[in-house]
Amino acid sequence: MRATDNKAMKTVTFFMGDGIGPEISDSVFAVFQAAHVPVKFDIYNVGEAEYNRNGKLIPDEAFASFEKTKVLLKSPITTPVGKGFRSLNVTMRKKYDLYANFRPAKSNPAVVTPFPNTDIVTFRENTEDLYAGIEEQISDDEMHSIKVITRSKSERICRSAFEFARNCGRKKVTCIHKANIMKLSDGLFLHVFEEVAKDYPDIIADNMIVDACAMNLVLDPTKFDVLVTENLYGDILTDLTSGLIGGVGLMPSANVGTDMAMFEAVHGSAPDIAGKNIANPTAFLWSACMMLDHIGLNDYADLIRNQQCYERRCSHNKRHRRKCKYNRVYRRVGQRDQKADRNGSLSVQIFSFDEGGTELPRLQNNTTNKPGRRNFSSCSILYLR
Repeated sequence: MRATDNKAMKTVTFFMGDGIGPEISDSVFAVFQAAHVPVKFDIYNVGEAEYNRNGKLIPDEAFASFEKTKVLLKSPITTPVGKGFRSLNVTMRKKYDLYANFRPAKSNPAVVTPFPNTDIVTFRENTEDLYAGIEEQISDDEMHSIKVITRSKSERICRSAFEFARNCGRKKVTCIHKANIMKLSDGLFLHVFEEVAKDYPDIIADNMIVDACAMNLVLDPTKFDVLVTENLYGDILTDLTSGLIGGVGLMPSANVGTDMAMFEAVHGSAPDIAGKNIANPTAFLWSACMMLDHIGLNDYADLIRNQQCYERRCSHNKRHRRKCKYNRVYRRVGQRDQKADRNGSLSVQIFSFDEGGTELPRLQNNTTNKPGRRNFSSCSILYLR
């Protein structure tokens, strides 16, 4: 069940956020440990809780670590409201020019939806548009927000989408815009897309107005393959595509620049359910798998993706298995049973079966939590394919 074991250990910066961030992080740590992933995390606390403790949302040493490792896995972060702070996610993307936001939405056989064949990848420009944050107050009754679209940034996101399509065997790239109304800004984005498309004659290139795209996505998402769009449209449409596959709890995300990359779930820190052990860590785990792909540990990413997991609710003493036609593999992820393991030990087991249904030898990894460390989530819901 192990991937290739001769991989050198790699260091990745890890931002431990707040809200549900710590508990879904623990689920990812458990899976990585069970799969023997050769990654060492350089962990830093960030977010509102860190600000309340030390006066900074992100410590300087956390930035320094990311600048050294070039790779960041970030759990959800709460940005303080009403204190003059911009979104930390937006800040990170702009600070390090992480211009390409890559969000795949793929149906999962373990999650029943009306759209079982959805497979859409969205490329969202991450650094300009209305998210550039250029606003001014004209009077008490009038505010202006300026939309910025540039040729250079439009070209690199469009080219990223076409390169992905070509390298991954995708057939079509669709540009999403509102050039019928915003003829200059969105008109430039569409014009650049059409220019870039000429360099990829093997890929179908078309375009669609953003409101028409939203309608067609919920009518028949199989019409779409790869989308490329501006910042605001991408933010909205990827929430829509996540709904097609079951919600933001299943949607991973990568933010990639020239030489640095940040991986995160698309959902927020959900402070209203923090500490209840009901948060679904799947999106964050998928984001971690994308991170493994990025640093060349594809074997481990595939190992994790190709497992079929089931939910075990220790507090209710129930087990729920969800079987998948694609494989006969089950994983129990890092729960501390209330009737056992009183010392807080972590037990992770992988169950695998051959084609005849015979159970293969199990890989088990036990470790004892360090003093003062959180116990692993008693309810980790993972739907893996």
